[in-house]
Amino acid sequence: MEIIESLKIKEKAYIEKLENGLTIIIIPKKNTNKKHIVWGTNFGSIDNHFVDPTTNKEVRIPDGVAHFLEHKMFEQKSGVNSLDKLMSLGVEPNAYTTNDHTAYYYECTDKFYEALDELMDYVQNPYYTDENVEKEKGIIGQEIKMYEDDPSWRLYINGLDCMYHKNEIKLDIAGTVESISKIDKEMLYSCYNTFYNPSNMLIVACGNFKPEELLKDIKERLIEKKDQGKIERIYEKEDETINKKYKEDKMPISIPLFMIGFKDNPNKEQKVKRHIAIEILLNILIGKSSKLYQELYDEGLVTTRPDTGYEFSKNYAHVTIMGQSKDPKKVEEMFLKQLKEIKNNGIDDNDFKRAKRKIYGDYVIEYNDVGDIARIFLSDYMKGVQSFDYIEDFDTVNKQYVEQMLKEVFDEEKMVMSVVNCE
Repeated sequence: MEIIESLKIKEKAYIEKLENGLTIIIIPKKNTNKKHIVWGTNFGSIDNHFVDPTTNKEVRIPDGVAHFLEHKMFEQKSGVNSLDKLMSLGVEPNAYTTNDHTAYYYECTDKFYEALDELMDYVQNPYYTDENVEKEKGIIGQEIKMYEDDPSWRLYINGLDCMYHKNEIKLDIAGTVESISKIDKEMLYSCYNTFYNPSNMLIVACGNFKPEELLKDIKERLIEKKDQGKIERIYEKEDETINKKYKEDKMPISIPLFMIGFKDNPNKEQKVKRHIAIEILLNILIGKSSKLYQELYDEGLVTTRPDTGYEFSKNYAHVTIMGQSKDPKKVEEMFLKQLKEIKNNGIDDNDFKRAKRKIYGDYVIEYNDVGDIARIFLSDYMKGVQSFDYIEDFDTVNKQYVEQMLKEVFDEEKMVMSVVNCE
């Protein structure tokens, strides 16, 4: 097994790529009773146009297939629901679909191997019928309508619509009621066989494991499949400009919601270094210790610090700042004023050092929890980055580079605003 190590936090990851193409990452943690394992496939909501590796023909599928597949994976031919069976063992199982991957996981202190039997059985043995697919359409249809009625989700989706012209990131992960109506069992089996091939999948485990022993146990439970090779994905060509500057909805809420977004270029090099710099900048601009947050709080414009983040994958990248305010326009005005001030005067040395310490501390804390560690390694792998780089490359991010990112990423021409107002 290949071993990668972070000397700064004294963590190791053992990596093995099997002959069938499956990658397995094991991060041993001795001082914990918890164990977490996640099995992910590089198949998300944006992967609706691709070349079938077995036929070499272009395939288009309706929006929402990856999420639909995730829902159907727990139902077994025997009539047993694997989610219920795992819960009966006393473990904490679940699954989720993102823009670029789908994942199945559980966390436990006991009965790890009994649960491993079930996880590796249901992920490798799909069971779809005309009846259970039709039944699921009604269930997912209700979920879609629920999200449509969720103000925070509407805010976010509208913000993405402002940023992107055609990029599939704009799509609701679950699809639409109309798009899922086109899904049938043959389509699900076809997509399963394409995207759930071992060569497109990753298993990450974190806990008190002996890596060689766990690797052997996983191999014993694998169904024999051949590496089908890389899947060619076809994405809409996206313009660098934003789609629209502003979008507003009205919903039955007591305080308006706002999202400020900045569209970034996903094709830039040094993705990890860029991400670190942006997180430092967000802390300086509107973190809890920032001048702007204090002013917003003192004026009663916000009561809690806005949520900030940087999302990126192989074909999209953007900054988000989301919160509640009685006057979103005033928040935007004060944010822009602070942004211009820092661009003109440069970043204060003390602010830079404080923010950098805060972000580094956040990274280190994530390595205290087995679930966080497994999730980080899975998500980063799907993005094409190495998780330990966030720790190992941290010192290379100096003030000069952060100021460069300030001008490059926080560009008013690439800035959008989404608002959900009170009805």
